[in-house]
Amino acid sequence: MFTGLIEGVGRLAAREARGGDARLLIEVGSLPFDAVALGESIAVNGVCLTVVAFGATSFEADASNETLALTTLGSLAPGRPLNLERAMRPSDRLGGHLVSGHVDGIGRVLSVVDDARAQRWRFAAPASLLRYIAQKGSVCVDGVSLTVNAVDGEGFEVALVPHTLAHTAFGATAVGDAVNLEVDLVARYVERLLATGATA
Repeated sequence: MFTGLIEGVGRLAAREARGGDARLLIEVGSLPFDAVALGESIAVNGVCLTVVAFGATSFEADASNETLALTTLGSLAPGRPLNLERAMRPSDRLGGHLVSGHVDGIGRVLSVVDDARAQRWRFAAPASLLRYIAQKGSVCVDGVSLTVNAVDGEGFEVALVPHTLAHTAFGATAVGDAVNLEVDLVARYVERLLATGATA
């Protein structure tokens, strides 16, 4: 599990085809990387990946065909900045919201508008995901926990404060770019419970 609070910005150093899927080499950049261990989980632009090898400043992770097809990791060019977060510990503060690292779909940046020192970002999202996105609720965009300011039939809007802009990869994200979306876990489970008619 993750919180959606980005710990560092790294970059995609290389993507190597391996037997139909891919091995990713990720430079950790500003991510605190002490005591890393084989098999640990790191969210990469919101995608939970398993560390299969590592060095002092980078790690490798395998991406399955499903991950490559259903997230942006299959199309990002080497050199692209990446939002990175190591898995949360039971003692950590939950400053964002509960994020699984299991991307639900791909959205797209529709617009970016300055709003005093912040920016208002508008994203298109598939209709199948918009049903879970609520005003003042939480959504995860490229691994970043964000509060929804507005939502309509086409997409949703969030505000990015200066700290978020300075400490995430949003600075390298442009209008038209694809982004990974993960909706709030609670919304999905509530729908599932209602659909099955489960009672307490």
